[in-house]
Amino acid sequence: MESNKEVFSTVHHLIERCKDGAKGYKTASEDVEDKDLKDLFKKYAVQRDSMITELQDQLHKMGHTDSESSSIEGTIHRAWIDLKSAITSKDRARVLEECERGEDYAVSAYQDALKKDLPGQLKAIVEQQYNDVKNAHDHIRSLRDAAKSA
Repeated sequence: MESNKEVFSTVHHLIERCKDGAKGYKTASEDVEDKDLKDLFKKYAVQRDSMITELQDQLHKMGHTDSESSSIEGTIHRAWIDLKSAITSKDRARVLEECERGEDYAVSAYQDALKKDLPGQLKAIVEQQYNDVKNAHDHIRSLRDAAKSA
């Protein structure tokens, strides 16, 4: 089993990626004009918020807390930075490309976490969240592909 410090670090990193996604999707849902994307982005923002709560709950059960403030990694990961300009351009494919790029970082973080020897319940939660993130990523990608070919 990984050391507690490494487990905490891994979970904290996942929380940060989820915070990035929640912020990115919340911004996108407020600014995008396409109703279907607005609704989808709201759904994913809520999903990420609930994932954060679930991970923070696991840390709490292990006697550790996650700082509510943003980490040294920055308030919004670079992957989500270009989203605002994509939304301003009103280019559906570009908005979806930026969302997919943000999701790439989340998928990668979860894949790295799953390589670690996480304790029982935490491992099950990370596996479920990985599936949710991967499904969101793949859905965003399929919407992007459809927008590019339209």
